[in-house]
Amino acid sequence: MYTVVFIIVLLFIFLIKNTIIVVSGREKVIKENFGKFVGILDSGFHIMIPIVHNAAYRHDMREQVIDVPVQTCITKDNVQVAVDGVIYLQIMDAKKASYGIENYVVASINMAQTTMRAEIGKLDLDSTFSERDKLNTNIVREVDKASDPWGIKVKRYEIQNISPARKIIETLEKQMEAERSKRAQITLSTGKREALINKSEGERQEAINMSEGAKLKRINESKGRAAEISLVADATAYSISRVSGAIAKPGGGLAVKTQLLEQYIEELGKILGTADISILPADIAKVKSYFEGLGNVTDQMKTDGGAK
Repeated sequence: MYTVVFIIVLLFIFLIKNTIIVVSGREKVIKENFGKFVGILDSGFHIMIPIVHNAAYRHDMREQVIDVPVQTCITKDNVQVAVDGVIYLQIMDAKKASYGIENYVVASINMAQTTMRAEIGKLDLDSTFSERDKLNTNIVREVDKASDPWGIKVKRYEIQNISPARKIIETLEKQMEAERSKRAQITLSTGKREALINKSEGERQEAINMSEGAKLKRINESKGRAAEISLVADATAYSISRVSGAIAKPGGGLAVKTQLLEQYIEELGKILGTADISILPADIAKVKSYFEGLGNVTDQMKTDGGAK
């Protein structure tokens, strides 16, 4: 009795499960009639005829993120690198995704890996790091072209890691260290060169300033001397004019001779006072006769003055 009831319950559950099907908004279901495609079930509640109808495939229509496993690629300069990534795809045609290929996920991964190996082989090691965007674009283009018959749209591909062999990494590190050292030496030498240039420019400007200062000094000194000479010349000319005017007056010539005689005697006295001699010059007699003559002239002038 219990066995019969249990069988009836199982049969009821089977009928319910194969009669009523609910499709969510993110899914599409492929409906077959005795194994033949008859339609695509959209979101909602659907009634199926058991044994006759079958929900053959159920697809998630949202964009999917699929990991592409690590694979070894060889670059154009024969360097082995391990590359992995992720591929973003979406089912655009549920029928093609069901009947166009057995497993579109595996096919997309294999196609991405194959395309990646081909694209990496076109570039050298340095370019694989600097041209990731180009690699991603090329992979998306090729995989999307191949997956179009499967009803799949490849949205984008992103390379996650590019890992060269350990020896290659060590070589690259040494190369980068040498490059940094070279840039540091270039920077230091450039700094020294600029310092020397600045120093020489400063010295040149200092020399120019000093020469300009010396030039202005000489100009000012020459102007000062010229002004001094002009003033002295003017004073001398004025004094000579005054003297000549005085000489031209009556008794002027006599006054000049008297002045010269006094200067002569004064200088002679200085010489006699400092020199150790006891002989007078022969011209002293002329000086005496000159004084006598001068006395006579003076007496005559006094006499003439009294007569008047």
